[in-house]
Amino acid sequence: MKVNGVPFRTLWLDTDGWTVCLIDQTLLPHAFVVARARTVEDIARAITTMQVRGAPLIGIAGAYGLALALRQDPGDAGLASAARLLIATRPTGANLRWAVERVQAGVVSLPPAERAARAYELAAELAEEDVAINRAIGEHGLPLFRAALARKKPGERLNVLTHCNAGWLATVDWGTALAPLFLAHDSGLPLHVWVDETRPRNQGAALTAWELASHGIPHTVIADNAGGHLMQHGQVDAVIVGTDRVTADGDVANKIGTYLKALAARDNGVPFYVALPSPTIDWTLRDGVREIPVEERSAREVTHLRGLDAEGTWREVRITPATTPSANPAFDVTPARLVTALITERGVCAASAAGLHGLFGGGAGRKQ
Repeated sequence: MKVNGVPFRTLWLDTDGWTVCLIDQTLLPHAFVVARARTVEDIARAITTMQVRGAPLIGIAGAYGLALALRQDPGDAGLASAARLLIATRPTGANLRWAVERVQAGVVSLPPAERAARAYELAAELAEEDVAINRAIGEHGLPLFRAALARKKPGERLNVLTHCNAGWLATVDWGTALAPLFLAHDSGLPLHVWVDETRPRNQGAALTAWELASHGIPHTVIADNAGGHLMQHGQVDAVIVGTDRVTADGDVANKIGTYLKALAARDNGVPFYVALPSPTIDWTLRDGVREIPVEERSAREVTHLRGLDAEGTWREVRITPATTPSANPAFDVTPARLVTALITERGVCAASAAGLHGLFGGGAGRKQ
């Protein structure tokens, strides 16, 4: 996608051919800064602090993190240690483990001296695969929004609500949930997006709004709790979100607050779509509510807010009483029964074992 008219991906190699360049997403939308990772520890820190975020992008960053680690220590112990370090940074998303283990499996049989170069090749292949997958998600999702617009009166716009950020910043390029919306706008559909702020880290207000503004898509940021009200009053035609992990039966883990949007959508007859690349599917799990690990992040994300003051200086302020404890589960699980359809790179299917099996053959249809 483009930033001020210049094409960018969210991750690329520097001119030296090995340093990993990343957009520092903690500074958006107020500053566009490129961070550089030269060690596996740099990548792990970038993932943990959410300089890099979004399940697909985290996976690709993890793959490059393993390549960086093998530049330092290409032995078996170094390989295993780096893989453990990276996988532990974010436990909920499926893509991280998938990408790291895929690179690990691709180099472990090689002589140590050849491992780093091969790891970089595999990471680059995964990055290109991510771009192609997300473009395909957009193409398969677009007809759903064309059909939704066709059901409206002539001259009316299509109103879509989204939660968190599942745009190109969450992937290498294109995004998952926003990919169909980018294509819809580019094809001339009169589109407007309701953007949930997504407390406590405000990925919607900061990142999704920035992406939509950069692409020229009309949008409005709303408080997280406004979505149900808008649905009750017929102001939402569809909801679309991304996901960090999907079970074999179609349960969906996504940013905290997604479950409430799905409940409101079901109560008001609004379609609730989930866009996902196949590496997000965890074929080993069935009951998402009980089996998907939910990351508990720092309570400070709830008790404090960070932003620019009137003079353009970064400030952090406390919004809760100093003695009041806070909890911060970062994700929730939306049961498959509340999901209208899953949008994947292979097509659209029901959120069910049968639906996923029809597209992917129970996992056999994708690279492992």
